[in-house]
Formats: sequence, C-alpha cells, structure tokens
Amino acid sequence: MTTQSTPAGIGPAGAAVRRLRSLPPLRLLALAVPVAVFAAIPLIFIVVYSFETGWSSIRPLVFRPLIAELLGNTLALCATATGCCVLLGSALAWIVERTALPGRTIWLAFLSAPLAIPAFINSYAWITVRPELDGLLASTIVTTLSYYPFVLLPVAAALRGLDPALEESARSLGSGPWRVYFRIVLPQLRVPILGGALLVALHLLAEFGAIEQLRFPTFTTAIIAQYESTFASTAANMLAAVLVVCCLIFVTLEVLLRGRVRTSRVGSGAARRAVAVRLGWRVVPIVVGLLAVLALAIGVPACSVVYWLTFTSADAWQPDVILPVLWSTLRLGAYAAVAAVVIGFPVAWLAVRYRSALSTSLERSTYLASSVPGVVVGLSLVTASIRYARPLYQTTILAVAAYVMLFLPRAMVNLRSAIGQAPPVLDEVSRSLGQSAMSTFRRVTVPLAAPGILAAVALVFLAVTTELTATLLLAPTGTHTLATEFWSATAEIDYPRAAPFAVCMIGLSLPAAYLLMRQSARGATQ
Repeated sequence: MTTQSTPAGIGPAGAAVRRLRSLPPLRLLALAVPVAVFAAIPLIFIVVYSFETGWSSIRPLVFRPLIAELLGNTLALCATATGCCVLLGSALAWIVERTALPGRTIWLAFLSAPLAIPAFINSYAWITVRPELDGLLASTIVTTLSYYPFVLLPVAAALRGLDPALEESARSLGSGPWRVYFRIVLPQLRVPILGGALLVALHLLAEFGAIEQLRFPTFTTAIIAQYESTFASTAANMLAAVLVVCCLIFVTLEVLLRGRVRTSRVGSGAARRAVAVRLGWRVVPIVVGLLAVLALAIGVPACSVVYWLTFTSADAWQPDVILPVLWSTLRLGAYAAVAAVVIGFPVAWLAVRYRSALSTSLERSTYLASSVPGVVVGLSLVTASIRYARPLYQTTILAVAAYVMLFLPRAMVNLRSAIGQAPPVLDEVSRSLGQSAMSTFRRVTVPLAAPGILAAVALVFLAVTTELTATLLLAPTGTHTLATEFWSATAEIDYPRAAPFAVCMIGLSLPAAYLLMRQSARGATQ
C-alpha cells in the first residue's frame, strides 16, 4: 500500500489555515465598523425620522403640488444637464485622445480646468453678464459647463487604456469607423460614462448656490428655504427624504445599466496607443469649437471676476477682512482632511489587505453619505444634534463631521491606491528581520503610501474650501468661510465684494483639478 504525502497548505487543513490567516484582526474590525455606521448616519436618521413622523403626517407633506413641481424641476435638470455633460464630455475625450489634435495634453489640461471653478461662481459670472438668465435652460447651460469634466476625465482615461487591436481587427473584417465605434469602443466606455453621469447627477441633486442664483427651484433650494423659515421642520426633513430616494434611485439605475458584462482586458493587450485619426481640414472647426467651450466654461467666469475686481474697494483686500475668513476656511479644511484620512485608513486597509464580502461591504458603506446632497447631511446632523446632543449644535466638531461624511470617499479612493503601493510581502520581510509591527508600519508602509495619503488629504481639504450648503447649516456662529462670505455678498448683489472670495476659492481649487487629472492619467496606465 502506497501513501501520498500532501504538500503543506494543500487540503482541507491547509484551506482552513489560509481562511484563518485571511480573517481581519478584531481590533481592525473594531475600528472599521464604527466608521461604516458613522457614514450611514444621514440615511439612518432620515429613515428613523420618517417612521417616527408616521404616514398620516408624511402623506400631506409629500403628496402635494409643490413636491410634484420640485420633483419635475429636479428631474428635468438632472436629465438635461447630465445628458449634455455625457455628450460634451465624451466628444471632447474622443477628440483629445483619438485624433491627431496638436497639443493634446495641453488641451486636456485646459478642458479639465472648469473643475477649479465652483458652479456657484460660474453662475455668479453668468448672471453678472446676463442678469436675465434664469430657469431650466440657463441652469442646464451653467451646470453643464461646470460638470462636464466629470465625464471627460474617466472617458479620456478609458480611451487611453483601450486595446487598439480590437478595433483594428474589426476594421480588417470590413467594419467602418462608425460601426467600430458603436460596436467595439462604446461598449467598453459604458462604465466610465455611467460613472461620470452618476457623479454629475448627484452633484446636480446637491447643487444649491448655482441653481438659487439662476432662480430655478429644486429640492435643494426648497429645503434650504424651508430650513431658514421654520428651522429643522418636519416639512424640510420630508423634502430631504424625497431627495434621498432620488439619490438611491440614481445609484441603483447606474448599477443596473452598468450590468455585469466584462469589458476589461483579460491579458495585457497591445502595449501601444491607437492610431490617431487624421483631422485634415477639420482641424480648424474642431479647434474653434474647443476654444468656444473654453471661452464659455473658463473665459466668462475669469473675465467676470476680473471685471468686478476692478470695482472692488481697497477695504475688501484688507488683512482684517480676508485673513480671518481664509484662516477659518483653511482650519476647517485641515481638520476635515486629517479626520477623513485617519478615520478612513482602517477601512481602506481592511479592504486591501483582507478582501472579503465583509470588508467590501464596510468599504462601500463609506460612500453612503456622499451619495446624498450636503443639505441632507447638514439637516440630519442639525436635527440629530438638537434632539440628542445639543452641546454639539453649531460647533466645529459637527461641521467637521459633516465634511468627513461628504468627502470620505475622496480619501478612500486614494488610500486604497496608497496601501496597494505597499505590498504585504515587504511587511513580512521587515518582520522577519526583527522589526515590530508598529516599526514596520512606520518605516515601510507609511513611506510607500505617503504620496497617496497626501493626495487624499489634499482632495478632501480642497473640497471643504468650496463646500456651501452643509457649511451654511452647520458653521458655528461667527465662523465664516470663503464660500459663505461669497454667498453672502452675492445675495446682497454686492458683486465687487464677492470677487476677492471667488479668486481665493479658484486659487485653492486649482490643485484639486490638477490632482484629478493626474489620477485619471494614472488610472489608465494601471
């Protein structure tokens, strides 16, 4: 009778050992689970508040003509602006990545620049040029010019990373350019297009400043008006509940449309870019079109701000006017950025180093609050603090908590990438050389992950500097940020006084636009 030896790690016993080693430490779970619960607070509060209110009270608040009007306006804006962003962003991405356009990298940088101009500054610029602008058409134009880069960047990155051999094979079989695009290229762009469209739609649901200035009532503007008139009323919370339902519908719709069809490469593919389409005589109208987009998206805001700066009094630039506001903005941004990275790191570590259904669920839960508008997050925290933790009301802690909820995903994306740059094998080598776990983390993991961690800090920080709705609801008494001061000046139609704050916000937002463009380029090469 012969016996066969089983190699170490093979068989039921070995599989059990591997499963045991893959389980996350309890102390890591103890840090990650509260983060997931924390991120879900706005949604949990809206659900609990709705149950407490009762159907008899909810029905007259939800089923009324005002809600129907607001719902129609909100959905119409989302449909028109998102559709325009998809068409414009996809077309610009194809021109930049697939044609022989001179200076394609420079064009991509300029076409991404509208990310540095918050939408409410864009609307400020347009209404100072054309005060009669209002309604759906004006809102669609302004928000499209502000948000189309959210589609442009992921689609450009996807086009840059596609395997050109697939398209060449289709053309060799007799397919024309349009047939190749719609049957080969477009299906591979479905995920970035839908992802960009979802991001645009969620921003539109959350947008307040630009839409309010253009006098087009939506759920967000109505919630702020209701809050200012009756303060954390049941009506405002029910409006927020309807807005949350809209957000969840959009997120679900994106998942369903994306489907499960695999469009990524199985192998490495062709290690080259697709052959650029020669433009010939078409280069002139295309360049004119690109310049027109830049003139509308960048030129109008820049010229308007510069124009009003010429009317700004010297007092507006006094240190005692600008510096306190700038300091409050920088302080809140720094607090929120550090808090988001510290809170998100255990969840990101769990998702990268201990992949499982549990770790994935915990990671995805951190995206819950960011899928709802800032006004909903702010309103839920206002009501919850008044009812259950009154000492926290109108404190910096509550404002920072809202920022972390809203912008934690921006930190998570970079933290995942950063942790991925530090392979576990290096930790094992360090431990085998006698280093403790803490020493290994400090001397091996942190240096390797530092660029991604700094990018996470920067993106969250810069997002906070231009956040408006949650700041209006939660900023402590006497605390003013660049966004709130700009909004206060424009509400009083004091455009010259608003211009310096606009310049400061654009200056602080430029690094964020650069980082997003770099992330897009890096994502296509990974």
